Amino acid sequence: MKLYQSKGSPNSRRVRILIAEKGLDVELVPVDLGAKEQFSDAYRAINPRQVVPTLVLDNGTAIGEVPVIQRYLDEVHPEVPLLGSPPEERAIVGMWDRRVETEGFASVMEAIRNTVAGLKDRAIAGPHNYAQIPDLIERSKQRVANFYSDLESRLQTAPFVAGEKFTVADITTLVTIDFATNAISMPIPDGAAATKDWYQKVSSRPSAQA
Repeated sequence: MKLYQSKGSPNSRRVRILIAEKGLDVELVPVDLGAKEQFSDAYRAINPRQVVPTLVLDNGTAIGEVPVIQRYLDEVHPEVPLLGSPPEERAIVGMWDRRVETEGFASVMEAIRNTVAGLKDRAIAGPHNYAQIPDLIERSKQRVANFYSDLESRLQTAPFVAGEKFTVADITTLVTIDFATNAISMPIPDGAAATKDWYQKVSSRPSAQA
């Protein structure tokens, strides 16, 4: 298998961490986003949405979209289940991962894409152009602040985001926090003790360096 990805892409990192947690042998193929390699004819043939990451199987099948890539790898290599097992646990993990992605990760992405000058007319990832809406920036940051508040409440009641085990929901949360810290200068707030304890525990896992 090959994973077409970018080192600076938080979505790519979500998949790399899962791969590292499972100890899989997946070739990493770099896609230079700065050089707009994702828009090349060669990459468009792999992923028509022109985004990273994309997992290409040995038979040439290309799979895009982070949650789908993660689900495929978890089902094919179930020895270290990161999406939960049995079905009830999978549902709980999926619920929390979805909440983190929509309330946290997407909020950071929205702030960035409506701020950075280099993303003018690229406010939404994908094959189509969309104009930036500067008025969304402050709303996006408020959403991130609310995400941190809700996360703190959750982690005061559970050791990991989805419950008692490290799962894909923790991967998405870790990447979201690092993304918010580095891209929009919104680290974990002071006083969020449970979140800081969780972050220390999760960020010290070897996979976090993937």
